[in-house]
Amino acid sequence: MHSRPFARRTLLEAAAGFAGSALFGGLSFRAFAQQTQALAPADHCFVFAYFGGGWDVLLNLDPRDPATFTPERISETRILPGYSLLSGDPSYPTTLVRPPGSNIAFGPAVGRFANHFDKMAVVRGINMNTVAHEVGYRYFLTGKEPNGSAARGSTTATEVIGQLYPTQVRRPPVPNLAFNVETYNDRFGGYANALRVSSANDLLLALAPSATSLDADIEKQLVDLQGRPVSCEAQLYDSRGLVSQYQDARRQMRTVLAAKLERAFRFDVTAGDPMDIAEEKARTVERYRLRVGANGYPNDPRASSAARAALVATALKKGVSQCVSINITGGLDTHFGSQLTQANNQRAGWNALADLVTDLRESSHPGGGTFLDHTTLVVFSEFSRTPLINAAGGRDHHITNACAIVGRGVRHNFVFGASGNVGLSAGVADHRTGLPDPRGRPYLPDHVLATVMATAGLDVSIMRVDPLRGLLSS
Repeated sequence: MHSRPFARRTLLEAAAGFAGSALFGGLSFRAFAQQTQALAPADHCFVFAYFGGGWDVLLNLDPRDPATFTPERISETRILPGYSLLSGDPSYPTTLVRPPGSNIAFGPAVGRFANHFDKMAVVRGINMNTVAHEVGYRYFLTGKEPNGSAARGSTTATEVIGQLYPTQVRRPPVPNLAFNVETYNDRFGGYANALRVSSANDLLLALAPSATSLDADIEKQLVDLQGRPVSCEAQLYDSRGLVSQYQDARRQMRTVLAAKLERAFRFDVTAGDPMDIAEEKARTVERYRLRVGANGYPNDPRASSAARAALVATALKKGVSQCVSINITGGLDTHFGSQLTQANNQRAGWNALADLVTDLRESSHPGGGTFLDHTTLVVFSEFSRTPLINAAGGRDHHITNACAIVGRGVRHNFVFGASGNVGLSAGVADHRTGLPDPRGRPYLPDHVLATVMATAGLDVSIMRVDPLRGLLSS
């Protein structure tokens, strides 16, 4: 086999630009802006919203009545809700939150999110099998227990796109978007890779025609891969899919650039905007309580949960993405100090998600119904925090977790399972009904994510567990 040499360093460096943490952002789009595609929202969208640091479920999805779980009964229950410790901020309730008609009780930090009880299911008593940050985080991203702290398998978002994308006639230009969340792909082509960005500014740079290019020699050699024979060495590296991933990514890049997608994420009203577009932008700014900068984008988007939620809604509604994973808030690893820190950081994320769900509920989908009828939203953290407060005034890591699933494919106004009333132990339940049952079985992140995949009728065999049938809508 004869061709000009293709340097090992060159291929690996270029591959890192699209197969690693910045699929599109490291490559020049200018050479590939050759075609456009009419964008349309996907029929079934997915959102994975991560609360970083390990949340206190007593403050959100798995609360306890402080009138029953009192300090005097700690030796018996091993649970202290601690809601009275939030009294420094009068906006926090000091007891359970249960909106009229709700079958779900919430903790005081859940904010406006509780108002959407009629469109969600809550899973309580999830056994995480770990209290290590990286392990729990990667476990809930993939549905597979890591090897040590190293992730195994693809993220569920990648699995969803990997199965759905080849069967769809209309395909979003950035089907899989990961906003400050890890992403993995171990079995699909480059079409399923996530565009991973760490801030809104990174997203805009990746989508804009002025994106910074790689070294010219590297890019020229990559372009040559499309139509020229390559060396045996390059072919050897493609046995791991690197060249094929590049070619998939390049096809996506043509559409991404030509569509000028960065314009969809500008929220300022400009002189050339039609009336309907101007009104839509104004509604977005008002709904998410955004402060828009001179460049048209939200100020300080890295720190704002609200701005992140607005970006998720825009990506779905404009047909830019089908699956968005996002770190909606952080700062939850609160081993020390006031309970208010945990509550405040949680509430920022919950209120942002509440506004996102309101937006999706009030926006018509071209396929009929609302966007929420076409969206499955999963809200999770890597584990919970201990039901007792430690000597430093905080809570440590705890194995029992909870999550919320909103929208399409799951039962609404429903609680699956329960954690124990002694020590907040992991639950066992009848997987067919969702009812706590001492003769039932534990349920893990694997089961939850298999259920999420089942809402789209996907093959869940990769999870090696069955979905939680009691959680699925009939």
